[in-house]
Amino acid sequence: MQLINYSNSILSIVPAAIALALAIATRRVLLSLGVGIIVGSFLLVGGNPLDALVHLKDMAVSLTWADGDWSLGKPKILLFLVLLGIFTSLLTHSGSNQAFADWAKQHIKGRRGAKLLTACLVFVTFIDDYFHSLAVGAIARPVTDKFKVSRAKLAYILDSTAAPMCVLMPVSSWGASIIATLAGLLVTYNITGYTPMGAFVAMSLMNYYAVFALIMVFVVAWFSFDIGSMAHLERAALNEIHDETVETGHPNGRVFALIVPVLVLIVTTVSAMIYTGAQASETFSLLSAFENTDVNTSLVFGGTCGVLAVILCTIGTIKTGDYPKAIWQGIISMRGAITILILAWIISTVVSEMHTGEYLSTLVAGNIHAGFLPVILFLLAGVMAFATGTSWGTFGIMLPIAAAMAVKVEPSLIIPCMSAVMAGAVFGDHCSPISDTTILSSTGAHCNHIDHVTSQFPYALTVAASAATGYLVLGMTGSAPLGFVVTGIVMVVLIFILKDKKKATA
Repeated sequence: MQLINYSNSILSIVPAAIALALAIATRRVLLSLGVGIIVGSFLLVGGNPLDALVHLKDMAVSLTWADGDWSLGKPKILLFLVLLGIFTSLLTHSGSNQAFADWAKQHIKGRRGAKLLTACLVFVTFIDDYFHSLAVGAIARPVTDKFKVSRAKLAYILDSTAAPMCVLMPVSSWGASIIATLAGLLVTYNITGYTPMGAFVAMSLMNYYAVFALIMVFVVAWFSFDIGSMAHLERAALNEIHDETVETGHPNGRVFALIVPVLVLIVTTVSAMIYTGAQASETFSLLSAFENTDVNTSLVFGGTCGVLAVILCTIGTIKTGDYPKAIWQGIISMRGAITILILAWIISTVVSEMHTGEYLSTLVAGNIHAGFLPVILFLLAGVMAFATGTSWGTFGIMLPIAAAMAVKVEPSLIIPCMSAVMAGAVFGDHCSPISDTTILSSTGAHCNHIDHVTSQFPYALTVAASAATGYLVLGMTGSAPLGFVVTGIVMVVLIFILKDKKKATA
């Protein structure tokens, strides 16, 4: 079937715009995604209902079948979600979550400590953003619940540490992929002043959004800097009791029965990532292993090992006959997240076929003063990631565009321009309700998805405004340190302006 090409038409943004607007207006994510998908299907086939139905079927099938062969990457992510649901349910039924929360209450002195613990776990789980959001959510949720930290605050901490840390670290699934892309761009434009790793490190130092998003998380955790809907949600959480914090599990739950399975989950997942990457590499190095790793297979392997470890560690605290019940409840608990994720993947296909990214990239065409290029690319990448719901897709589209524009306009700005794209992609991804990492962060926190999106948005926008100022200074002066300092100053000023005196207790 011949699809209509909308790469030069404003209609290319219609499906994504409808889905985003409906999600925010109605708070009904499934309905919003579904309407966006249907509208996109009709536009792509020229309005024929039968053709639209056929195309909808083709897009659904493409999640598991592509180019004449099975494509199991997405089903593996869904399987990992199921495994993590089982993992969490077994811990809850055994009382291990409650035991860990009781231990944490004795050793962590208040809400501030619970939030800082959650934020600091990213330094252990930065290997992959999916893994971080789901695994840390399972670990930290009983602790933050115990100290009445809102689920929205937990989701914010998960989301705003996951992608920023992954995009800054060369030894991560994100870092390895970006380095591989940089290698090709450096060769294409005959740039000999940087190695791919050197370029990545330089870009990370100029990734003002990612760096200051991480700093903002610790500011929020330490000072209870609550703005927008987060302030209301935090105050409400002080009077709220979550079902999972009530001692419904076994009264003899043991802390080690949580710590050991979590360590097994982390160690086996990372080991599998290194192994699968090494198998796909001609010569072994840690970087090449992460560059070529099969993240999805590794997550399934780690999740399976984690579930087995939970079962072994909870023998005696869960009755044999209760295991099937706990497992089933774990599967059911992930039903909503799985449905949202499937629809998000399908609308991403719609957005790709509508050529939304290509249309947005044309907005920067024409004569542009060299000094404005980094900030323009930062904002455009943010809009593109927001509309498409994918950082990686934005990297793939925008990094080559940024490199080509910089080479044409001002070659010395190629690294700042590509760094601005990386930063903008993470910013847009943070704000997008159809982003898979945003969905998985709300899933890991067991938070209402739209509550997470709307409460995170003011923080993301604050950091983005600061970073945009920094990129403007960087473009005009060519000084990365000066851009960094200006970003920090602007963020401090905005924090003092926005500070809510009616914040919840730290």
